[in-house]
Amino acid sequence: MADLPPFTDTPMDKIPELHERVVRKFHTHTTRPLPYRLKQLRQLYWALKDEEPALTEACKLDLGKSAYETYLTEVGWVLNDILFMCKNLERFAKDEKAEDMDLTNSFMRPTIRKDPLGAVLIIGAYNFPMQLTLGPLVGALAAGCTAVIKPSENAPNAARIMQHIIQQSLDPDAYQVVQGGIPETTALLERKWDKIFYTGNGRVGTIIAKKAAETLTPVTLELGGKNPAIVTRNADPRLAARRLLWAKLVNVGQVCVSQNYIIVDRAILPAFLKQLEAAFAEFQPRGAQGNDDYGKIVNERQWQRLKDMLDSTSGKVLFGGKTDSETLFFEPTVVQVDDKDDPLLADESFGPLIPILPVDGVDEAIHTANAVDATPLGLYPFGSKAETDKILGQTRSGGASVNDGFFHASIPTLSFGGVGGSGQGSYRGKASFDTFSHRRSITTTPGWIEGMLSVRYPPYTKEKLKKFRNMSELKPDFDRQGRPTGGLIWWLIGLGGKSKTSAAARWIALAVLAAGVRMYRTSKL
Repeated sequence: MADLPPFTDTPMDKIPELHERVVRKFHTHTTRPLPYRLKQLRQLYWALKDEEPALTEACKLDLGKSAYETYLTEVGWVLNDILFMCKNLERFAKDEKAEDMDLTNSFMRPTIRKDPLGAVLIIGAYNFPMQLTLGPLVGALAAGCTAVIKPSENAPNAARIMQHIIQQSLDPDAYQVVQGGIPETTALLERKWDKIFYTGNGRVGTIIAKKAAETLTPVTLELGGKNPAIVTRNADPRLAARRLLWAKLVNVGQVCVSQNYIIVDRAILPAFLKQLEAAFAEFQPRGAQGNDDYGKIVNERQWQRLKDMLDSTSGKVLFGGKTDSETLFFEPTVVQVDDKDDPLLADESFGPLIPILPVDGVDEAIHTANAVDATPLGLYPFGSKAETDKILGQTRSGGASVNDGFFHASIPTLSFGGVGGSGQGSYRGKASFDTFSHRRSITTTPGWIEGMLSVRYPPYTKEKLKKFRNMSELKPDFDRQGRPTGGLIWWLIGLGGKSKTSAAARWIALAVLAAGVRMYRTSKL
């Protein structure tokens, strides 16, 4: 890593040139064939493998991440994403037949073709600099897009390693990196893209969405939210405490899907707090400070923001609270608050603050969660199946993990994304391919069918309208009261409305149907 040049901003006058370069490359159609896409993915895989030590060092410098956590949430994650995509790309890219075609439409061979969107812009985040920058890039490569990648300037060491990897492994005419902060990002947003993929906070996401709207550019926004965990009276307090504490230890709580606060039923609060304290002692027996498994806050500005939130709360600090501005250390800190309007719940903390809000029952918990943030990125209910089903049925969120902390976000083949204020669009697994692809509907009309199509040509007559109705009009399988009326089984048992068929005839038909089923089963055996 020492052999690489230091982090430097991309010259502003070079940004239009880089944009034009990837746009021009896309229009050569070179990136469309599957062999080209697979070659790019495979070369990226081996470049990441070769630079794993440098990536590990970069994450340690930028975020204090341990080698274990860097492999778990960064390097290993992206490597597996690439292998999954390589294995399934041919299937993802294959044309699809239209569903539920009638006989007439089937003659036109309706299909859905998966086309690359074009030249895309990917803006990464600092908290998981490789996963949240290279992860979307895997989808863009697989879909056949060209791309400019803008890593976060708040993780500069990871950014320059990623630039080195991309320059060494990918087609330079199709994939470029722009380094820098707000001015460089603003310059990129001034260009016309075919898709913008942004991971970060809602404030910047709003700016990007507004700018993209000026040129009708589609966006995927992976934002955050004030994610609630809900611990009901029937939850296992030990499991809830261990799993939710772990979720705040990962990356020092700098995780968009980590719980922002924990709603706890008063009936279980003492037991939950006791287990939370026990989990602290088990996970960090010598404390968090100086622990190689526990990282740091990314920079002084973010550290100060967290300190200000902690200083402004009216709640009571139960555990933790130690901080050090020199090393950007911030201990996991449990605070019991009494009001959903407490400063610790007003904004997404994006750090190791753990507010505890007691409530009286599931209904109050649901009401509180919806009032604090109606559309968080994640939701984490702990309790009985009836309780967690009720919580899921009366809340919204981008995703949810029942009886765990953000496990749904750790499955690379499960689509990941927000809803409402927590974002729009999704990726991971097949969804990564889909988000950079356009599902293009295509029909091919044969010449011999012209006689059937004559009904659509003027002059329009009553006879043509009658013929067209007979050809195209579907019949409902329900009556005016919404009751089912259609289908063979309904007809057979006499529930098909005003049927004149005799009971005897229906029983004969049922017997014939049963005999047919028996014959089918026998033939299968």
